[in-house]
Amino acid sequence: MHLVWDWNGTLLNDVDLVVSATNRVFAQLGGRSITVDEHRRHFRRPVADFYASVLERAVDADEFDRLDRIFHDAYRAGLTTCALADDAAAAMKAWPGTQSLLSMWFHEDLVPAVTAFGLDGRFRRVDGVRVGDRAFKSGHLAEHLAALAVEPADAVLIGDSIDDGDAAAAVGAACVLYSGGFTDRERLVASGLPVADTLAEAVELAQSERR
Repeated sequence: MHLVWDWNGTLLNDVDLVVSATNRVFAQLGGRSITVDEHRRHFRRPVADFYASVLERAVDADEFDRLDRIFHDAYRAGLTTCALADDAAAAMKAWPGTQSLLSMWFHEDLVPAVTAFGLDGRFRRVDGVRVGDRAFKSGHLAEHLAALAVEPADAVLIGDSIDDGDAAAAVGAACVLYSGGFTDRERLVASGLPVADTLAEAVELAQSERR
């Protein structure tokens, strides 16, 4: 029984920082700022589509690359203000099987962050995005499980976005969605997947998904 954790918005409580960095992007374009609740209601992947919906105009690939750099520069500058979710340590300890970490954040940034939060040795594998398409998580999850030699039918993903549920469904894994992250609870419930309000509850639901 294997558990794949999402990082941003799930184990790491970085929602306020993400919204602040997103607003830095919009400020560069003369756009309006958004609130955490608005982000939770409207965020989606590809992120360029999310930007376009807020800006009410198309965002092409070249512009998105520039905006993405602005976002990540602001995000990195504020990362020391973030902490793990309140019950992250207890939730990880409660899982009876193996665990790994999969993020859509850059691998070269993710690994030292995981180390800085004292999680060395907690996971069988830690994967961020190294190269290629960062738009969707499904292919990333498939590669992650293959590298672990874990069958998708024996895996469950805990994440905070609709994209996590879509990725799990695409590869044949189970998924539990956490409402404390980037996505409005009503949107998560509408997906039809189990929804937890704490990570401890998410682990309990994950265990029932794989019994």
